[in-house]
Amino acid sequence: MVSFFKKKGKKLEDMENLITLDFDEAVDCIADFTYNFYWAHKGEKLDYNDKIPQNSYTYKEIVDHLKNNGNLKINGDAGHRLASSMGVDLAYFGGSGKAIDVGNIFVEGDVSSRMGISMIKGAIYVKGNITDPIGNLVEVKSDFKGYKKFVSLTEIIMENKKEKMINAEISGKKLIINDGLIRDTLGARLNKDFEIVLNGDADLSTGILMRNGLVRIKGNAGKNSGTILNGGTIIIDGNTDDFTAAEMKKGTIIINGNAGKFLGANRISGTIFAKKGSPIPPLKEQTITNDDKKLLNSLMINPNRFLKFN
Repeated sequence: MVSFFKKKGKKLEDMENLITLDFDEAVDCIADFTYNFYWAHKGEKLDYNDKIPQNSYTYKEIVDHLKNNGNLKINGDAGHRLASSMGVDLAYFGGSGKAIDVGNIFVEGDVSSRMGISMIKGAIYVKGNITDPIGNLVEVKSDFKGYKKFVSLTEIIMENKKEKMINAEISGKKLIINDGLIRDTLGARLNKDFEIVLNGDADLSTGILMRNGLVRIKGNAGKNSGTILNGGTIIIDGNTDDFTAAEMKKGTIIINGNAGKFLGANRISGTIFAKKGSPIPPLKEQTITNDDKKLLNSLMINPNRFLKFN
């Protein structure tokens, strides 16, 4: 990624290619590469050509600026879903569907929940407080004084990114998180033989669009766990909320508890284990086989009381 910092040290006032947004009140979906999941509402909730409140830029102009390795400064607080899917060249908008280099975001105030959901590139620097759940992020040692720095867990793993993580560590091929923050979209788009362990609860869409690897939640998880899973393994050591494994394509998801209602909605393929759940037909409960028991044992899971949904 192109650097816009002088060699004498990184200072925000020295930065080139910087856009500044000024907010008296927090605005949602700034630098949201999905424009609040545009494909679900077709512009009714947010049109990317709309002007951002209190500013002269459109939502799309900010996203395009970041895609061109530009940087963004927010004077004030940022709302919900800041930097959603940042670093993804989304196929819905004619992109490759792959990761792309992007600039960074600097917030002078606080950030509301769901910052960095499904984010896989770039960094977010925050002077104020953050509200969890956060997205697919981990805090690392900041190179800007007075700011907390957050980067994508997927980027750290996929690119062997050298960052000093705070309340998280890598041991061999395992990344362990102990910061107590609830996360959405943990492991989003992961495609590497690597394990992420969250010691605590997760919320929405754990492992979304993952192709390879293992994500283990040592707690409960929220709705849409394993949604659009396309490979790899997700293990939830507690319960999940509804719509687990929705639109799942392949891979394995293991719920060591109740998988909730609407289990496997629009599932194409893949393996689902849980102790309890309400599947959407044609998915139905099955008794696990000896091979299934061996698989669960290999993952350090007691197979007693597990069901298979197929």
